[in-house]
Amino acid sequence: MASAPATTFFPKYHPPPPCHHFHNLRSSPPTTIKCTSSPPIITATTAGDNGHPIPSLLPFSAKYVPFNAVTDESYSLDDIIYRSRSGGLLDVQHDMNALKQFDGKYWRTLFDSRVGRTTWPYGSGVWSKKEWVLPEIDNDDIISAFEGNSNLFWAERYGKHYLGGMNDLWVKHCGISHTGSFKDLGMTVLVSQVNRLRKMNKPLVGVGCASTGDTSAALSAYCAAAGIPSIVFLPANKISMAQLVQPIANGAFVVSMDTDFDGCMKLIREITSELPIYLANSLNSLRLEGQKTAAIEILQQFNWEVPDWVIIPGGNLGNIYAFYKGFKMCQELGLVDRIPRLVCAQSANANPLYLHYKSGWKNFSPVKASTTFASAIQIGDPVSIDRAVYALTNSDGIVEEATEEELMDAMAVADSTGMFVCPHTGVALVALMKLRERGVIGKTDRTVVVSTAHGLKFTQAKIDYHSKAIEDLSCKFANPPVEVAADYGAVMDVLTKYLNKVS
Repeated sequence: MASAPATTFFPKYHPPPPCHHFHNLRSSPPTTIKCTSSPPIITATTAGDNGHPIPSLLPFSAKYVPFNAVTDESYSLDDIIYRSRSGGLLDVQHDMNALKQFDGKYWRTLFDSRVGRTTWPYGSGVWSKKEWVLPEIDNDDIISAFEGNSNLFWAERYGKHYLGGMNDLWVKHCGISHTGSFKDLGMTVLVSQVNRLRKMNKPLVGVGCASTGDTSAALSAYCAAAGIPSIVFLPANKISMAQLVQPIANGAFVVSMDTDFDGCMKLIREITSELPIYLANSLNSLRLEGQKTAAIEILQQFNWEVPDWVIIPGGNLGNIYAFYKGFKMCQELGLVDRIPRLVCAQSANANPLYLHYKSGWKNFSPVKASTTFASAIQIGDPVSIDRAVYALTNSDGIVEEATEEELMDAMAVADSTGMFVCPHTGVALVALMKLRERGVIGKTDRTVVVSTAHGLKFTQAKIDYHSKAIEDLSCKFANPPVEVAADYGAVMDVLTKYLNKVS
C-alpha cells in the first residue's frame, strides 16, 4: 500500500518507456498496452487474431451537458460557456460507451503503467488518466507541472492514540503539489484547455478567478507557465500572506477587494460575461475533471481496493462532487465494484451544506460566512451546492462541522504525530473524530482524510496557536518554546523536567 512515487519534470519528448503486458479479462490471449497510446490500442499477440491491431471502435470524447438533467442540450468543450440555457450548472460528460470498449483490467493496468513515467504528459497524476479527463486535447497543448501522485500517508500513530485504536487511517496529502494545494489538479486541465482555445483563435485575452487563496495560486502559476495573463479577485485581509504572495510572484493581476469570497465571485462572474476573460472558478466544470483523478489515485495506491470512507473539507463544494465522479467512473467502467461513503466537513463559521443536510436536504439557504482559520472554505453561498448534494445522496454520505477550537486543536494534534497539516484538514479530522465517537465509522474501517493544502501556507495560524495568542481559544495542545538562560545548570534543569515528563 505504498504511495505512488514522486515524479520529476522531463522534456516533452523523452523516449517512451517499455510496453507493459497483461491478460485481458475478455479473452485469454495476452495483450500489449502502450502506455502512451491515446486512445489506447490493444494488439493481440497470439495466432487466431492474425496479429492485427484491434483499434477502438469509437473515439474517446467528452462534452458539456446540463448537470443532472434529462435533455439533449450539449456543448463542445471548445465552447466558452459556463451555464446551461436554464441557468443551471454544466457537467463534463464522457462517452462511456467508447470507454467501455476496454474492460476494467485494461484501464487499471494502463493507469498503473504510467505512474512516475517521464513520457509527456503521462507522468502527471492527472494526465496519466488523459482519456478520462480531456481525451481530445493535443499533448502539445497541455500545461502540466507533473501534478498529482501525492503521498497517501498512513496516519498510524494518530489513529491509534487519538481515535480509539484505528489502524487503517490514511491522509491523502493533496497539498504536496506544485503550488501547495489540490487546486493544481483542476487548474492543469483548465489552463490546458484555454491554451488550446487560444491556439484556435478563440476570443480570450486571459483567465480570471475569485479566490480564497489556493485557486489564485494555482491559476497564476499555470497561466505563467503557459504565457497567459491571469486576473485574480481576492477578499482583502482574509487570506494568509503565503497565499497572497503566490499570485503576486507569478505575475498575476491581483485585485484586492473589501468584500468576502462570495462578493468576489459575484463580480468575477459579471466581469467574465463582458470581457474576453475565461472564468476559472469551479462553476467551470473543467476543473473538476482534474480533481476527480485524486479519487482514482487513491484506489491505485490501495492496489484498487476501495476504502470504506473518504472525508473531504468543503467550501465551494466542487471537490466533493469531483471525488464522487472519480469513484463512480471507476465503478461504472469495472475497475472496482463499489464506491466509498463520502463525508463533507465544513467549518461551523461557514456551514451552509451542514445546515442543509441537518434539515433533511430541504430549502437550501446561503449563510453569511464568518471568519475562520480554514479560510479556503470560508464560503457561505457555494456554487456547487447541487453537485455536493448529488454526490452525498448517491454515496450514502454525511456532512459534519467543526468549531474554530476543534479544528485548531485537531490540526495541532495531527502535527504532533508527524504531519504538518492545514486548518482545512483539521476540519476533516474533527469530522472523523465525531463520527468515530458516535460509532458511525468503525475502528477497523479503512478511512481516508483528504488534506487539501500544505501546512506551510498557514504558518501564522500555527504560530498564533502555539503562542496562545488566539482570543477565545484555550490552545490546549500548544507547544511554545521554553526560554532559558544560556547557562549549563539552567539548561540541565529544564531538560531534566522535560525528560521526567515524557518518560
